[in-house]
Amino acid sequence: MKVIGINGSPRPAGNTSIMLKTVFEALEEEGIETELIQVGGTDIKGCRSCYACVKSKNRQCSTKDGFNEIFGKMAEADGMILGSPVYFADITPELKALIDRSGFVSRTNDQLFRHKVGAAVVSLRRGGGVHAYDSINHLFQICQMFMVGSTYWNLGFGGRDGGEVVNDTEGMENMRDLGQSMAFLLKKLNAG
Repeated sequence: MKVIGINGSPRPAGNTSIMLKTVFEALEEEGIETELIQVGGTDIKGCRSCYACVKSKNRQCSTKDGFNEIFGKMAEADGMILGSPVYFADITPELKALIDRSGFVSRTNDQLFRHKVGAAVVSLRRGGGVHAYDSINHLFQICQMFMVGSTYWNLGFGGRDGGEVVNDTEGMENMRDLGQSMAFLLKKLNAG
């Protein structure tokens, strides 16, 4: 089994990355393979609504900007964790572009994400976390995925300089529990 984590933050070693890696530690302890993918700060563009994916049904987007490689990993994974810092009470534009395009390509190609496991992870300094969390979960819901929760919403508080999220004891414990819960669900789904 494999879970990918997608870091929507433009900071590859910032709070969001730390949170994703903490979830990974719990997954890896359960024997689940993980891979971190950097999306924030890349040139991933928004959906152009060209409908080429609807016409071709080839599991590809016609825009050539690195999306298709990431989408292939999303389609192959058993589970995915999408992470973002809060930008004006929402997710980063690169993660939003990935969500819009991957949801569209997945749905037009026989629901490729159906019955995969998904979780949202959001880092924030002060406010807007629940809205950003909800934005990520919309992908999972419309794509018929199983969403994993934890002991609280999957949020972690830290300053904008990065790294401070490790001081959010409750948030970091929640990330470990999220990894354990995700491993539990993946094992149950793959047992049959």
